Amino acid sequence: MADIGFIGLGIIGRPMAENLIKAGHRLFLKSRRAVPTDLIAAGGTECASARAVAERAEIVITMLPDTPQVAEVLFGADGVAEGITAGKIVIDMSSIDPIATRDFARRIEARGGDYLDAPVSGGEVGARAASLTIMVGGPDGAFETARPLFEAMGRNITRVGGNGDGQTTKVANQIIVALTIEAVAEALVFASKAGADPARVREALMGGFAASRILEVHGERMVKRMFDPGFRIDLHRKDLDLALQGARTLGGALPNTATAQQLFSTCAAQGGGQWDHSAMVRALELMAAHEIAAPR
Repeated sequence: MADIGFIGLGIIGRPMAENLIKAGHRLFLKSRRAVPTDLIAAGGTECASARAVAERAEIVITMLPDTPQVAEVLFGADGVAEGITAGKIVIDMSSIDPIATRDFARRIEARGGDYLDAPVSGGEVGARAASLTIMVGGPDGAFETARPLFEAMGRNITRVGGNGDGQTTKVANQIIVALTIEAVAEALVFASKAGADPARVREALMGGFAASRILEVHGERMVKRMFDPGFRIDLHRKDLDLALQGARTLGGALPNTATAQQLFSTCAAQGGGQWDHSAMVRALELMAAHEIAAPR
């Protein structure tokens, strides 16, 4: 059993924290809103500040929307850094800028702590099932210390390299996910507009080389119009911004990532920033003047 701090109890962070409690750890919790009562009932302790979390915990986990929020929680007034002492570990499991991550790591190390960037993939479903993919950057010793925590939250756990490499891997993941969502959406819009039943088309494709987890899960969402968020369009747009910014810095080009970003932006312009990212299909439906539907 370890004393763990957890800051950020949103759609994905909340079940992650719950799984750590189930694994027998003592959790010290902080959220922008009130800490959910079920986590308190399960044994979690609400803290008044990020500093208070860090003072009471051996390891502090953050799970926040974007780079500015992580910076504020770590280094703002009453932030995590003010409660860090030698031997403590900070694990950021948010999806943020790899370059900023390396700076955050240096600043935590200057206070005697270790820093791991450990973004996740798998969404709300994976968080609830403790089956997240976790991509870790940082020192090997801290990774081994934190491994039991990762194993309580996920299944595919890989230390990729040094600080920032976990975040770089997550950006690569988000490129693949976005482009695959686009491909599935485009195929189903085409099939539906041609008069085929998109549900049966999806079923047929699941038996062939086009099969994928995204076709399985998000294809079903598209057909059944289930766009309550497991992972919000606004968050995926943010991740693709990181990809495109990184490509510019490196002198590279990500043309299809840019297209996917424009499709997400089209959804956001229609008020869909809070839709699930599978709702990218709505942008393609708008261009096709056709909404996926079973033939009548």
